[in-house]
Amino acid sequence: MSTLLVKHAAVLVTMDDLRQEIPDGGLFVRDGFIEQVGFSKDLPNTADEVLDLTGCLVAPGLINTHHHFYQTLTRVVVKAQNANLFHWLKTLYPIWAKMTPEHIRISTQTALTEMALSGCTTASDHLYIFPNGSRLDDEIISARKVGLRLHATRGSMSLGESKGGLPPDSVVESEDFILKDTQRVIETYHDPAPGSMIQIALAPCSPFSVTGELMKQSAAMARTYGVRLHTHLAETQDEEQFCLQKFGYRPVAYMESLDWVGDDVWFAHSVHVTKAEIDVYKRTGCGVAHCPASNMRLASGIAPIMDMLHAGVKVGIGVDGSASNDGSNLIEEIRLAMMVARLKAGLQGASLSGGEMPLMTARQALEMATRGSASVLGRKDIGSLEPGKCADFFAVNLNRIEFTGAIHDPVAAIVFCAPVRVDYTVVGGDYVVKNGQMANIDIEDLIYKHNRAAKILIDG
Repeated sequence: MSTLLVKHAAVLVTMDDLRQEIPDGGLFVRDGFIEQVGFSKDLPNTADEVLDLTGCLVAPGLINTHHHFYQTLTRVVVKAQNANLFHWLKTLYPIWAKMTPEHIRISTQTALTEMALSGCTTASDHLYIFPNGSRLDDEIISARKVGLRLHATRGSMSLGESKGGLPPDSVVESEDFILKDTQRVIETYHDPAPGSMIQIALAPCSPFSVTGELMKQSAAMARTYGVRLHTHLAETQDEEQFCLQKFGYRPVAYMESLDWVGDDVWFAHSVHVTKAEIDVYKRTGCGVAHCPASNMRLASGIAPIMDMLHAGVKVGIGVDGSASNDGSNLIEEIRLAMMVARLKAGLQGASLSGGEMPLMTARQALEMATRGSASVLGRKDIGSLEPGKCADFFAVNLNRIEFTGAIHDPVAAIVFCAPVRVDYTVVGGDYVVKNGQMANIDIEDLIYKHNRAAKILIDG
């Protein structure tokens, strides 16, 4: 039995049902789970370890709902800098085809390290390309060293160019192998228990890279095993035209035809969706991973997130791949989510006093990356700081130049002001970031290995 006492936080943001913001707040943790939350004076006086967070804001650990870790290796590739999604993919597929298991391992630790330093405690990754003997196992095993919770999605591509798909035939797999390997991964790694460090989901890549039959069989397998389903959807207008021409459906209707809607499904992006399609999400329980940086970087558009929230759709935050974002900073993504929602409201004529579309608040944006993301991933044990939940939180010292003049509302300051690195990231009561430094990773060594691997991959 081990205990941790967190005390004297300048403000403790619980994100529980009451949305409490507790001054001089703290937590009492036993064996990785929260036992008590409240004012520091009301908590036990002793524990195996005491963490004094005077001057810090403490909030639930941030949860990333969509990423491609391997893409940290191909940031800012010159020929892909000024391209929309389809051209961007066509440019990068041949580079990704040269990856090895070592590339997967190194990029996993790089992406998770970046996210940990921005307060992330749980990350979902969409790995859908497995060249040169790479396996999802490479990511899962490598992630353990960092210490974040991982939702590893077994992605897939089976529809190559010769069959009318977008990816080259060299990077697709046979559907029989995809399904057999997916079953193996679920049976080997998936842990549905409270406090789980690893869960598996099934994630055929997109409507333009897999067949409808693989989508159907993936859905059937997921529901047999009780795991979740994930894919990209309605990201661009090119995708919309592809679906209409090849399948005779818009993307959301195509998913309905494949039994790919339900409260066990979440879609990345959903930029180009109508009100009727948002209603489908609400009615069936589908979740959305909102990735504002990637949507802007690839000129995909602005997702109607406020419409989704008003309709009651589950929405979480995703940083997306580090070749369509070029970073993995979850605090920055929260800020961008708020800003781009306000931009869309302004373009649609909402007034500052409310109008027809009230502006997204800082607290709404933060909630998407905590409670919202937990709901999207189907996790009831994370996303808020309350008794019975996992002791996953981050802390930021408010005595920084970035926050000067913002002491009257530190919760809003975390979102409105310049993105910063966190001082602490704690997962299940264990340090991942401590005093601003990674607890389990040698960053200098990782940077050296990652840059060397990226250079070999890109330059040959």
